Amino acid sequence: MWLNYSHFGMKRNTIAPVNFINSKITATVSIALVLFLLGLILLIIFFANNFSNQVKETLSVDIVMQDGTKPAQIKALQAKLEAQPFTKKTTFHSKEEAALALEDELGQNPEEFLGFNPLPDVIELHLNAAYASLDSLSIVKDELESYSSDIKNTEYREELLQTVNKNLKRLSMGLLILAALLMFISYVLINNTIRLSVYAKRFLIHTMQLVGAKKIFIMQPFILSNAWAGIVAAIVACGLLYGVVSYTIQQLPDMATLLDTGSLVILFISVLLLGVLISSITTIFAVNKYLDADSDELYNM
Repeated sequence: MWLNYSHFGMKRNTIAPVNFINSKITATVSIALVLFLLGLILLIIFFANNFSNQVKETLSVDIVMQDGTKPAQIKALQAKLEAQPFTKKTTFHSKEEAALALEDELGQNPEEFLGFNPLPDVIELHLNAAYASLDSLSIVKDELESYSSDIKNTEYREELLQTVNKNLKRLSMGLLILAALLMFISYVLINNTIRLSVYAKRFLIHTMQLVGAKKIFIMQPFILSNAWAGIVAAIVACGLLYGVVSYTIQQLPDMATLLDTGSLVILFISVLLLGVLISSITTIFAVNKYLDADSDELYNM
């Protein structure tokens, strides 16, 4: 965006249009690359978060039923469980299915040498990711055992759950630290890019001050110009990110389950907002530096 210099009796051709365009393109490309890197980290965080939820939802609680529980009672309990907020899904495994699975594993049906089937009917309960922690499971277990006298007991792998949650916490912490570091680096890079573009116009800023222009009037065209540059850069970065996502899913179809449309929308909006906010904030600081400088200092900067 061109600065409006007509208020100060200046002609636009005082700045070479080609140099101006080249500097804007360079700044926009630089910001786009930084936003692309930042977007990649956000993309990895989304992947990791969804992967974490999927892993947690594969963990299950086995609800062991009393011997002689009727199928109708089991179905009623299963329907009650599926209506609960902590439930992702339930799967019923009959004692007959368990005996056949054991026969495949051992090569002999337990009924043949015991004379009866010692295995129980089991409802396999998969929890929503938010409830897949030891504290939540303890509460859920107590609640489950109060649902029906047909429930003999509930079982889950406590050690496995602890290990999974510990490793996922480490992964999340590492990604958050990396994201914070890259956010800082992104701010520094974009700040330097914009400071260079403002630096070329420091004498113009000083001239505006001399003729009585207010700070907000001087800042406005710079902010708008760099905000638009941030928007264009964010659109370019989003295009590159979409290309990365499409290529990744094409090569690894299973990754499609780790990134839904909602996450992509949040990603693109975040990159767009970051482009505008970082560009605008750094512009304000950069212009302020020259607004507060004396004329002698401008030559030594």
